Amino acid sequence: MLEIAVEHVKRVRSVVHKRLESNHALEPVPNADREPGHALTGNRITQSWIRCLNEYQLDPGACNDPEVVSPSELQARQEGLADLQAVAKVEMANLYQQLAGSGYAIMLTDRDGVLLNYFGDPAFTHAASKTGLMPGALWSERAQGTNGMGTCLFEQRPLTVHQDEHYLSRNIGLSCAAAPIFDHEGELVGVLDASGESRLAQQHTLALVSMSVQMIENRVFLHQFRHEYIVRFHNRPEFVGTLSEGAIALSVTGKVLAATRCALFQLGLHCRSEIVGRDISELFNVTFCGLVDSSIRKAFHPVPIFETRSGARFFAVMYQPVANTGARSPVRGGPDAGMPARLAKPAGTPLDALHFGDPSMSASVDTAKRVLERKVAVLLYGETGTGKEMFARAAHLSSSRASRPFVAINCASIPEALIESELFGYRSGAFTGASKEGQRGKLLQANGGTLFLDEIGDMPVTLQARLLRVLEEREVIPLGGDTPIKLDIHLISATHCDLQQKIGQGTFREDLYYRLQGVTITLPPLRERADRRALIRHLAGEESDEGSPVEIDEQLLALLDRQRWPGNVRQLPTCCAP
Repeated sequence: MLEIAVEHVKRVRSVVHKRLESNHALEPVPNADREPGHALTGNRITQSWIRCLNEYQLDPGACNDPEVVSPSELQARQEGLADLQAVAKVEMANLYQQLAGSGYAIMLTDRDGVLLNYFGDPAFTHAASKTGLMPGALWSERAQGTNGMGTCLFEQRPLTVHQDEHYLSRNIGLSCAAAPIFDHEGELVGVLDASGESRLAQQHTLALVSMSVQMIENRVFLHQFRHEYIVRFHNRPEFVGTLSEGAIALSVTGKVLAATRCALFQLGLHCRSEIVGRDISELFNVTFCGLVDSSIRKAFHPVPIFETRSGARFFAVMYQPVANTGARSPVRGGPDAGMPARLAKPAGTPLDALHFGDPSMSASVDTAKRVLERKVAVLLYGETGTGKEMFARAAHLSSSRASRPFVAINCASIPEALIESELFGYRSGAFTGASKEGQRGKLLQANGGTLFLDEIGDMPVTLQARLLRVLEEREVIPLGGDTPIKLDIHLISATHCDLQQKIGQGTFREDLYYRLQGVTITLPPLRERADRRALIRHLAGEESDEGSPVEIDEQLLALLDRQRWPGNVRQLPTCCAP
């Protein structure tokens, strides 16, 4: 090991000196960054080595103990980033579970490189403490030379530093993947890092770290602006509420207060100054009040809006400010005090908006509301088109999980050969044709939120046993993996089939059935709903253009009311469209 360290020191000094002697510090020197069997990532690492040797005057062979701040200073730094810490701990635990068994530790630093929090693989923890991977240790580039956390802080972009790319010889056993964390003003606040003793530089690990950072930034944003109006949008409606959505915080007058990095990316903007302070109508073809009204008419489903600059279509949901208690939910009416009186919010939740007085639907809503905050699985029965997914989404948005993911999967629409990987995810190389980055399955995508399994009766029997185990043990193992990942989901399933009949036929597991039906809710067909006329009027208004409401006279309403509606609620909009 000593011989390797000596060779590393020689090599660092040689590369730096050759680069400086070329008088072209930004151009590569032939073979300066190479040695048999290994190639450095080039300029980035070499430039960092130059900073370490010339600017910081660090000895690459230094063996002195790492610098560690006092316990009181560490506590002060942790308290100063309390919001970030609270969110990051959840994502760090999720990331650690995904990488568990691969010898990685997950670390969070502040903007100065002080390590605030640490999740370590037991096999790596002891060795890590010797290199200074412990809370309070300083991992800036100036203190520790080229390393994942410190160099990421300097360059402010995701990167890997693999083994002998490190500057200090004592760190060459580490493989690091790090990504910067920014606040809503674009200021660097810290770094999330995964470090281990892997012999292979894994871009897969960097991808997972970057995804975790994106989730952290989004959730910190939603928390910090929970008392403001928030528009969450994406160019695909199913991605609203997921990792890649954009979010914009608005004042009660419709002025932009802040936006996430994803929002800027979605809109093709490069700087927050291009959006902050502007009216929402300058960005999209809607007014603030119009977007609120659209949210009311569409009953919390993403509504189409168009960017004014390019005409690009997006889908958006307007979220109301969080009260002192309760979860953020989509606007079911206008803003609170300070907004026009015609937009005053009616009481109730998204679930309450699903009916207009029908006793059966009212009872179903009351049942769902009673179990919202309990870990009780919900099984929805109903004919095709009765609005089972709409009901599930409303239940999610009415719960304390409203700001977390809602992930829907139709068990009947995915080929049997693909449904296992879609649901459980897979590790890199799990099977022929698998993405080299692997894939997070729907179960993990829904972690912390709600998973909706539509047409559960069509799930292949071979997968039913795996799903049962997940529900019993509350953990999932991706295909090709061997380490279980803890799972926290609210499960809602739906079917139009008679599951008891399927059990008798041997095509559905009885033990899974009883696990799914913690509470059973049956949605009535449209022909049996007592609020049919009110629902028809509501959907007619929902389908009409803004400013041009559709009026239905009594004769037409009576005709529509007499229809059998075999397509149920799903059929209504096609008949009510102007």
